[in-house]
This record gives sequence, structure tokens and C-alpha cells, in this order.
Amino acid sequence: MSKIVDIHTHVYPPAYVELLKSRTTVPYIRVFPPSPTARLIILPGEDDASTPSTSRGRPLGAEYFDISLKISFMDTHGIGISVISLANPWLDFLPPSEAAEAAAAINDDIDAMCNSYPGRLYAFATLPVSAGQEACVAEVRRLAGMRWVRGVVLGTGGMGSGMDDPRLDDVYTALGEMDLPVFLHPHYGLPAEAYGPRADEYGHVLPLAMGFPMETTISVARMLLSSVFDRHTQLTLLLAHSGGTLPFLAGRLESCILHDAHLQGTGKLRNRRDVWDVLKTNILLDAVVYSALGLRAAAEASGADRVLFGTDHPFFPPLTNEDEEDGGGEPQWLSVTTNYAAIDAAFAGDKAKSAAVLGGNAVRLLKLA
Repeated sequence: MSKIVDIHTHVYPPAYVELLKSRTTVPYIRVFPPSPTARLIILPGEDDASTPSTSRGRPLGAEYFDISLKISFMDTHGIGISVISLANPWLDFLPPSEAAEAAAAINDDIDAMCNSYPGRLYAFATLPVSAGQEACVAEVRRLAGMRWVRGVVLGTGGMGSGMDDPRLDDVYTALGEMDLPVFLHPHYGLPAEAYGPRADEYGHVLPLAMGFPMETTISVARMLLSSVFDRHTQLTLLLAHSGGTLPFLAGRLESCILHDAHLQGTGKLRNRRDVWDVLKTNILLDAVVYSALGLRAAAEASGADRVLFGTDHPFFPPLTNEDEEDGGGEPQWLSVTTNYAAIDAAFAGDKAKSAAVLGGNAVRLLKLA
């Protein structure tokens, strides 16, 4: 069995697919004739009838929900273990009255998926964020009894007001007590106007390459400024996409805090832990950054023993033509082999560090059997 562990890999359980098919507003799944392919629309900017169908969302192939295809993908790329999670937009959009029941059903579904391939699949569960802190804490407590769950996945919106929302304090306390890390994943991006008037000409590149990383960076910066990590020293965050720009901008963030007269005057940060301490103690970074330079920054910021391999499967599949995506078109996915090459280059000559990032760190930190 390969020791490679993929901690950033998504699945939409069949029940979640049916939920999205039943909806008429974003997020939803639709077929836009003349194309027979179902498309997943998860961002408001994609919900525009004037946009060509091949640019609206992304094709929804079976690799999004058929767990046997996840295993085939793993086998093709030498991955021994995957920690699967529901992809954005999770359950953020549900009415409070429906969220708790939906979260429990989906978490049970994903745990059952893991149980169908014992030892090869683990999971980050989802929380009923729209239902409030009591419902979230209750689900966290329930997750403790699930064999394959190793944490939870959350979007940067939290319960609707961001990850610095004081209403999340009880949730953070429960997660810390249960030793369940948060896989923090972006979804909301930046305001559309940030990309300029010609953004529609550039496909999904600006929101995915620039918007997602900045969203993560801003979210964690707000947590630092609101003393979340000072109050919750046991809380662990696994940041998608190598923490966005946080490894590169951590020094600037720390300097701006030290020089801000307003913050210093309030006294709120008087006994705070600095940014570097939090990065090396409470933060884990995935390796989904596609370059040796980015990986070295991640390892320098949080430590090579806190960087974990990921693929972002089933997103970024091989392209079969200029418009359509088809995850079955090529056996080897460029999005995966690029990450392998980046890890090899970043830690050239240090096989121990490479092996740790590829799997050893995940096994140790997430307690994978």
C-alpha cells in the first residue's frame, strides 16, 4: 500500500447531488441545451443566461459522486489514503430548519462511503452552519462516534459573518476538545468588480487563481486580529491552497499589527501570540500550490512537518477540448503530477521531508491507521 495521503479531495454524495438538482437558485445542477451534460453552478457569477453554456459552472461527471471512481483515481496516481470532504458550497445555503438534518444525513453518507473501503478513505465532516452554534456543537459531539471522521470542513463564511464571528467560540471549543481540525476552504472569492470589466473573457482563472487564495488569507487574518487563536489554543486549521498568500504576507501582517495605533490603543491584542507562533502551532497547510517556490514558502512558514499533500480531485481534470472538461479523458491528471513534481523539486535531496509531505505528516497529524 502506498503511503501517499490525499487530504484535499472532494465528493458530492448522491443525496447532495439530488438536493442541488431540486434547486432553482445558486447552487444548483442543470442541463443547458443543446449540451446534454449536467453542469454544476456554485458561484453567483456563473448564473447568467447570457453566458455560453460551456462557461457556466463546470460539467458534473460521475467522478464527483461515484466513490469507486475516487478509488480508481487514487490507484492511477499511487495514492494510498484519501481524506474526503464535501466540496463547496457545503450546506451554507440551507434554511436553518433544514441544516441539522441534512448535515447528519450527509455525514452518515460519507462515513458509509469510507466504510466501504476500510483504511483507504477517511473524512472531514460538514456542519449545519446556518442552524447556529448549538446545532453545530451537537453535530461535532456526534462526529466523535464516527470511525472514519478526522475533522470538519468549513467555508470562510462560518455561520454567515466570517470565521472571526464570536458565535463560533463554542464550536471552536468543542472542536479543540475533540481534537478535530478544521479544513478551511474558500468559496466566496472577491467581489466581481475586483477582477475588472473584462473578467468574463478570462473564464474561471481570476476567481480560482486569485480570488480563492485571497479569500483564505483575509479570513485567517481576521481570526488573528480577533484573537481567536489566543482564546482557542487547541484549535487546528488546515488551510486549502497552501494558505493562500498567508505564508508570503505573514511578516507584513505582523508588522502592520505592531504599527497600528488603533489596535494598540484598544488593548485587545496586548497578550496576543504573534502570527509566526500561530502559523507553526495552530496552522497546517496543504500542498495544493503547484510550484516548488510556493511549497518552500509554506514549509518555511509553518514547518515542513505541517504541510500535507492534496489533489483537489475531482476539480481541475484534464481538458478534452477548449470548452469541455472530462475527468476520464486521460489516466494521469496534470493537476496531480504537477504537485508531485513541485514536492520533488522543493525538497530535492531530502527524501524524508518529501515522504512526510506526501503522506507521513497526514498519518501522524490526522491519526490515520
